[in-house]
Amino acid sequence: MKTKNSNFGVLDEAQDPFEVSEPSGATKRPGLSLKARAVGLLSRREHSRTELQRKLAPHAENAETLEKLLDELAQAGWQSDARFTQGWLHRKAPLHGAGRLIYDLKLQGIDAQSVAQVQAELKLTEYDRAHAVWHRKFKQTEGRLSQADYARQGRFLAARGFSAEIIRRVLKQVAYAEPIEN
Repeated sequence: MKTKNSNFGVLDEAQDPFEVSEPSGATKRPGLSLKARAVGLLSRREHSRTELQRKLAPHAENAETLEKLLDELAQAGWQSDARFTQGWLHRKAPLHGAGRLIYDLKLQGIDAQSVAQVQAELKLTEYDRAHAVWHRKFKQTEGRLSQADYARQGRFLAARGFSAEIIRRVLKQVAYAEPIEN
């Protein structure tokens, strides 16, 4: 049965009026080569080799072709896991603890040696980063923390990947601080 709808014209009962379809005269863009797709992705931002492989796999003819392309891109300097790691840390380190950052880098396929080096560097600044994250969120200006506030703030820092030792140090400094006078 057909119904008249002023916004959509004549519809079949089985036809969904909200279904998006291409206009009849539209032509699809010809498929991009695998290298063009890779260069397009890399021109927007750095990608790890694993991430790039995952994104390009549906468009590759076979795994061997994809591996060869990824090797070419790395050889030419277009893709670099070291550059990806540095950019990732630059964006994420001010917001997260070493535990979270290391976990994310492992998920991105960064090799174990690079991850260990990054972990050592992050440990040096973890207290300062945790204190900065805590300060941006809570900006404590009054006296001692209640148990509930101490626990809530500890959970907040733990969720961002800071270690228990660092959380205790940050909250201990705050919990026993005297009120700030204006």
